[in-house]
Amino acid sequence: MFSFFKKKTVTPDVPPAAPAGVAPTLAPLSPPPVAPSAPAPTEPAAPFAFDVETAPRPEPKQSWMSRLKAGLSKTSANLSVLFVGARIDDELYDELEAALLMSDAGIDATEYLLEALKRKVKDDKLLDAAAVKVALKSLMIDLLRPLEKPFVLGRHQPTVMMISGVNGAGKTTTIGKLAKHMQAHGQSVLLAAGDTFRAAAREQLMIWGQRNNVTVISQESGDPAAVSYDAVQSGKAKGTNVVMIDTAGRLPTQLHLMNELQKIKRVIGKGMDEAPHETLLVIDGNTGQNALTQVKAFDDALQLTGLIITKLDGTAKGGVLAAIARVRPVPVYFIGIGEQIEDLQPFDAEEFVEALLG
Repeated sequence: MFSFFKKKTVTPDVPPAAPAGVAPTLAPLSPPPVAPSAPAPTEPAAPFAFDVETAPRPEPKQSWMSRLKAGLSKTSANLSVLFVGARIDDELYDELEAALLMSDAGIDATEYLLEALKRKVKDDKLLDAAAVKVALKSLMIDLLRPLEKPFVLGRHQPTVMMISGVNGAGKTTTIGKLAKHMQAHGQSVLLAAGDTFRAAAREQLMIWGQRNNVTVISQESGDPAAVSYDAVQSGKAKGTNVVMIDTAGRLPTQLHLMNELQKIKRVIGKGMDEAPHETLLVIDGNTGQNALTQVKAFDDALQLTGLIITKLDGTAKGGVLAAIARVRPVPVYFIGIGEQIEDLQPFDAEEFVEALLG
């Protein structure tokens, strides 16, 4: 199995996918090498999934872990400092509670972590702040671990992805990064500009397509469901590996637009059985508890298969992943901490907590 992604546009011109039976694995990504041109594969590739443990981890100018720590520094600043020379008493727990709430971990996750930590301190007879910090790390990893899930491609030909999110979440840019990653691993990609309401959204997706030599199905106006259907049919006819459908940004309170999202999903299903195979929501990590509201609303409407959390760099609200894990544990496929392609990586609970608590 093999998993990961990035983006491209215009007619696919990428190396062939892995032959049937081969199951390559990858870890967090670095900038992909330039691949020789080859015709797009016409046979389904073997399923593959991102494996953040076993894949080789190249060393870019700044390692992923150091970039992740830097990106989460505003969130971690209020947490890690609590354990420096602290005594294990009610004051420490009160300060920890305040810090977790400030990080937007939410009341549910905060109470869960505090109660579990107090039990662990008592049962294990922990006597110093450093040991308490280690215990908190362990509890947070256990809490976030259910959000880990490899992103698998190759089970369907094509794999159809429907991608939603509110305006400003970084949805279109994320689609571009994912398409680029996929192409670097031998997957042919087709993009659909399903946001027919905003010309800027279509133009942005077209630019990504041109940069990455990926075909973009687009209309200046019209029914986004029809654009999505046409993209699925084109992907099937061309033997494309992945069809990624961008949808109009909207707030979950805009019920008529949420209903249209449901229509798009139904029409995609008419174009291909069981499609869309992935229904993803892109979330801006800076929105904190509002992100949890978005997850609930979009999951209720679309039955999400995964999340992509962007813009975690510079936010003090990284604790929202704990809230998601407690209230609506939809898998987090990727997290983003910057503008570069390599700044979008598979989510790993242990890495995330290590960056958060140091």
